[in-house]
Amino acid sequence: MPTSFTVVPVEAQGEERQRDGQQREEEDEGDERDRCTGDGISRESSPFINCAELGRGSMYEGKNMALFEEEMDSNPMVSSLLNKLANYTNLTQGVVEHEADEDSKRKEVKGPRMGTFIGVYLPCLQNILGVILFLRLTWIVGTAGVLESFIIVFMCCACTMLTAISMSAIATNGVVPAGGSYYMISRSLGPEFGGAVGLCFYLGTTFAGAMYILGTIEILLTYISPSAAIFKVTDAGEETEAMLNNMRVYGTCIVILMAIVVFVGVKYVNKLALVFLACVILSIIAIYAGVIKTAFDPPDFPICLLGNRTLSKRSFDVCAKFTESNNETKTTPLWLLFCDSSLLNATCDEYFSLNNVTEIQGIPGIMSGVLTDNLWSAYSEKGSIVEKKDQPSLAGSEESKMGGLPYVFTDIMTYFTMLVGIYFPSVTGIMAGSNRSGDLKDAQKSIPTGTILAISTTSFIYLSCIVLFGACIEGVILRDKFGEAVNGNLVVGTLAWPSPWVIVIGSFFSTCGAGLQSLTGAPRLLQAIARDGIVPFIQIFGHGKANGEPTWALLLTVGICEIGILIASLDSVAPILSMFFLMCYMFVNLACAVQTLLRTPNWRPRFKYYHWTLSFVGMSLCLALMFICSWYYALIAMLIAGCIYKYIEYRGAEKEWGDGIRGLSLNAARYALLRVEDGPPHTKNWRPQLLVLLNLDNEQLVKHPRLLSFTSQLKAGKGLTIVGSVLQGIYLDKCTETHKAEENVKALMGIEKTKGFCQIVVSPNFRDGISYLIQSAGLGGMKHNTVLMAWPQSWKQAENHFSWKNFVDTVRETTSAQQALLVAKNIDLFPTNQERFTEGNIDVWWIVHDGGMLMLLPFLLRQHKVWRKCKMRIFTVAQMDDNSIQMKKDLQMFLYHLRLNAQVEVVEMFENDISAFTYEKTLMMEQRSQMLKQMQLSKNEREREAQLIHDKNTASRSAPAVEASVAAAVPEKVQMTWTKEKFVAEKHKNKDSNVSGFKDIFNMKPEWENLNQSNVRRMHTAVKLNGVVLNKSQHAQLVLLNMPGPPKNRKGDENYMEFLEVLTEGLDRVLLVRGSGREVITIYS
Repeated sequence: MPTSFTVVPVEAQGEERQRDGQQREEEDEGDERDRCTGDGISRESSPFINCAELGRGSMYEGKNMALFEEEMDSNPMVSSLLNKLANYTNLTQGVVEHEADEDSKRKEVKGPRMGTFIGVYLPCLQNILGVILFLRLTWIVGTAGVLESFIIVFMCCACTMLTAISMSAIATNGVVPAGGSYYMISRSLGPEFGGAVGLCFYLGTTFAGAMYILGTIEILLTYISPSAAIFKVTDAGEETEAMLNNMRVYGTCIVILMAIVVFVGVKYVNKLALVFLACVILSIIAIYAGVIKTAFDPPDFPICLLGNRTLSKRSFDVCAKFTESNNETKTTPLWLLFCDSSLLNATCDEYFSLNNVTEIQGIPGIMSGVLTDNLWSAYSEKGSIVEKKDQPSLAGSEESKMGGLPYVFTDIMTYFTMLVGIYFPSVTGIMAGSNRSGDLKDAQKSIPTGTILAISTTSFIYLSCIVLFGACIEGVILRDKFGEAVNGNLVVGTLAWPSPWVIVIGSFFSTCGAGLQSLTGAPRLLQAIARDGIVPFIQIFGHGKANGEPTWALLLTVGICEIGILIASLDSVAPILSMFFLMCYMFVNLACAVQTLLRTPNWRPRFKYYHWTLSFVGMSLCLALMFICSWYYALIAMLIAGCIYKYIEYRGAEKEWGDGIRGLSLNAARYALLRVEDGPPHTKNWRPQLLVLLNLDNEQLVKHPRLLSFTSQLKAGKGLTIVGSVLQGIYLDKCTETHKAEENVKALMGIEKTKGFCQIVVSPNFRDGISYLIQSAGLGGMKHNTVLMAWPQSWKQAENHFSWKNFVDTVRETTSAQQALLVAKNIDLFPTNQERFTEGNIDVWWIVHDGGMLMLLPFLLRQHKVWRKCKMRIFTVAQMDDNSIQMKKDLQMFLYHLRLNAQVEVVEMFENDISAFTYEKTLMMEQRSQMLKQMQLSKNEREREAQLIHDKNTASRSAPAVEASVAAAVPEKVQMTWTKEKFVAEKHKNKDSNVSGFKDIFNMKPEWENLNQSNVRRMHTAVKLNGVVLNKSQHAQLVLLNMPGPPKNRKGDENYMEFLEVLTEGLDRVLLVRGSGREVITIYS
């Protein structure tokens, strides 16, 4: 719809402010960062919004725009924006050399001058029409027949036309910088696809150079100067080998010569481009002129046939067995080729004796009706004789050796798919216009129009040539690849008017020019990829001469081109470059289809005649043609592209180009998240989805990097990992620190190979920040179910942010959220990802059942190479009335059903008296608890608390000892899964133990009388269990323990920390595990 703009002039009020030049410069330097960042939020760079160039004085003149003056350093006025748009040139945006411009100024460039015809149409025409048209199209028509050749050409032309439509849509979606297909694909599909396809396109262009050079030599040695061959044919059957060796020698010389020309200066290549183009056009005109001439005056090119077999006229000139002169019959040179002497009674080849020698016209003309004979295919095996259909022939007995006989033989086996591979390079070159986009007056208009017109023109030329060749030329000549039956003339040249030399010379210069252009374009493409920095190992090829010429890239191109020349056969090189070009075209179609289907807001091409179905058909056709041409070459090309893709993904530089694959990933992620059920997964699908709580220091660096190492060992890249941390303060004040912390955490995640997401939360209270993370981390069904944190080593120091209070509250919150909790104690002693345990045990102490977490974690750890050689041991504790032997058997059977390999041991713990050590530990714990409380109170509260403690101590000393004994006799609550019988037995046991409680009172020290007996019993359990664990697992590589829950009464939180400290005392690496309350491991399949 039309849009109207109204420009309203705003007169500045007030006088113009005067500024001193030097003072202005100082302010610019001092305020540069503030102006560029505006409100502190980094913004995307734009060619139109450049804060470094905005003059603050001119911006803030007057008071009309005072309301917006604080934003003008990041958001310029519309007048300034329009001025920049008017002065904008299509210099490459986003390319490394322009982003990091040393002068910080745009270099003035000459205005682009080329229009559609000169800039796109003619270069595409020149690149598409080439060596295959002159050297192989007649042979393809003769071998495949007019109908199948028409199908081959139509498929290939349809493929390039659909690709051109997709390319036009991409090229008109915004300003097109110079960069061609590589730029379009990389910016549409991302750096991985861009690098892979860009390198494939580079290899295709390089092999195309090899093909053109081989075509040049073939024309030179076969049609222009056969005597120039270095390797001569001595024995029959060595023609092919000698030709290939000549190709290799001449090809190497020519590629070196061309490389020198390109190195000296590309301007010479560009100056000759018009000459080469003129050669191509003149050759095409000569072909059409020759066809018209055959209608009324066919050229005289007789073919010699023996029976129905075509004879090569290189070795004789008279097409007859003998001649008569002066009433005397003389044998001809042809006779000598088939017979052992020149006598009429000589012994001759049987087929030669049985069949007559006939001569027919090689080019009967367009009105002759030869088209009907050439409609159908005539595929043949390698080394078979080119024969004319419907020609009388008498076959003798089994043929003798035919190697030395002057027949025209086929040099390779022919079949439909092979011909597709040989023909396809003749339709490549459609990117020539887009590669010149930087030199076009209006690239968005010229590229679609010029490219599609060029493809339409060349498609018409190819399709019409197929019909005309089939209608004008005899089939045996069409199948004669090297023109041996027509005295070694170029077959298409025999048709041309006024002379065959027009085509020979024209095709020679055309192939020379195409080879030079390939050696010019390929190094620049490699240089562009190298300078983008997405493939680290080719960055050296981004360097060149002082004027930017890609010297190193040229050397590599020549080396790869030499590989193609050493192959030496044009028919073998053509399918190789077909693969690389087809892969490139396939991804152009994919890019257009993806962008169209995603409907990204930035996808607004000016070229409207596209649709995702056309792109999809084009992509499918490219893929089909790849496998039609050669399935093994297709697989190799895909393997090369796949390896490059994975390499860039693994080692490549991070690039954010707003590509379509990222949009596709976001759509797929959204779709998958919506499909993932919001409820808990089935037990069989359960795995720990971790929220890792990191602690940062004042420099925003991670305090315990080994926690991320342990995360990657536990996860091995599977499932969800969220790495979270909390900064204390207000977000507006901590914005910079948040970004810094996020960068540091992500960098460490990269080093430790932890695959996951980073989430930094700013909260006024450290405790609340942890709570926010536990509640809100994750999205939809992708939420964490397990929290991993390090044990607060300095919990006894009140100034520590991660104090005991925060820790205990975190434990409670994970329990309330029904999430599992893993606490790594002595985390700095845990192994890095580079360490390897060659022996040792992972010991699991299974005290209470928590859903199987204790069983699952060692299994997951042992999948990682750090823990792979460690053995798993499971210990469980038996009470007085438990049957240890039966428990061990049951546990072994349980592990067998779980498919876990582990050594099982049952440890017996008997009831005994509470030791003096336990009482001392409890006393120290309670004294420390009082001290911690005191440190958190104000002065008045401290005095009041001290008086309260004094009164309490006095009252407790005068109380009868029986009261204490009753308190001591309260049964301890043990976290066990009790049966009814066990519960009854325990009640009776506790009644009997009352008597021993009275005995213990008399052995107490005075300080022990005031102790909370519940704490004493808990400490007793911790000390005993710690002793048992130390006895069995002191030298284990890792100990996993059930983590008891915090007390329901919050007054005992500080004591809870002491119990855990005592429980794990003396152990190097401990992982305390607290289950989520659900089963996480099952015996069922």
